[in-house]
Amino acid sequence: MLGKGTDMRKIIKLPSNPAWEGMAEVFPDVVFSQAGGEELKMQIIAPWWDRGGMEVPAYPLVVFVQGSAWTFPGVWYQIPQLSELARKGYVVATITHRNSMERHPFPACLQDVKTAIRFLRKNAPLYGIDAERVGLWGTSSGANLSLLAAMTEGEKRYITEEYQGYSDRVDYVAACFPTTDLVEYMLDDGGEQEIKDIFTALSGGIVDQEMSVLKEMSPYHRVQEGLLTEYPPLLIAHGDADKLIPHNQSLKLYEALEKKGADVTMVTVEGAPHEDAFWSQEMLEFIYHFIEKNSK
Repeated sequence: MLGKGTDMRKIIKLPSNPAWEGMAEVFPDVVFSQAGGEELKMQIIAPWWDRGGMEVPAYPLVVFVQGSAWTFPGVWYQIPQLSELARKGYVVATITHRNSMERHPFPACLQDVKTAIRFLRKNAPLYGIDAERVGLWGTSSGANLSLLAAMTEGEKRYITEEYQGYSDRVDYVAACFPTTDLVEYMLDDGGEQEIKDIFTALSGGIVDQEMSVLKEMSPYHRVQEGLLTEYPPLLIAHGDADKLIPHNQSLKLYEALEKKGADVTMVTVEGAPHEDAFWSQEMLEFIYHFIEKNSK
């Protein structure tokens, strides 16, 4: 029983957060392209800052490309993990691209990734972006496109008329369970009708051109043929129990890049499939650390 005069109140005082540190805000459905006559949108998550009372900040940018088998990325899938990056002081844009299964063959999807980068550079002050610190993070087909975007910097074939004059250069790529040799993938696993349909769509339905398009889309072949002399820092991560995209797809790219003297790190997630149990806090922290290291 409480004694007479006992104070039941529990008033706790906490300090204010004048710099809004650790907070984030979302800019939904930002249209960045009208390519092919359709609106392409991105979701932007950014550190929350006082737009009326402080100078425009310059946060490093991470452009995220969700895997979709080169169809239409589900931009909301990784929002919780991407929000953590925004709270750490990064602007993060999760982007879409044209759907290859809707008569948008390659290189439409790659062009859209590059357009998104140029759009964000153009609009850097609006979102508090440091246009000199830009990186890519992708998963599955999105990792394939992220690698290709880094390996085709400034190539005219992959640049649309939108935001010309702005660079598509990136400082690093984090690629999770990517397809790196589409020719091998087609020969080994292309018996399934769904895969055949995707690759036919990517080549515009022209079967005779299919292998040349798949080779053009293969980061591994670009490295083997010596099409680049320099590479940005690269992180490649893959589960060794991935039945959709074999672990060897990443391993062979890692070995080819290492022979070229590239700054490349390979992470094998033991027992991990495609997506799902591939992800852990430890894996995320490894990626976050890689991004932080290469955003300085």
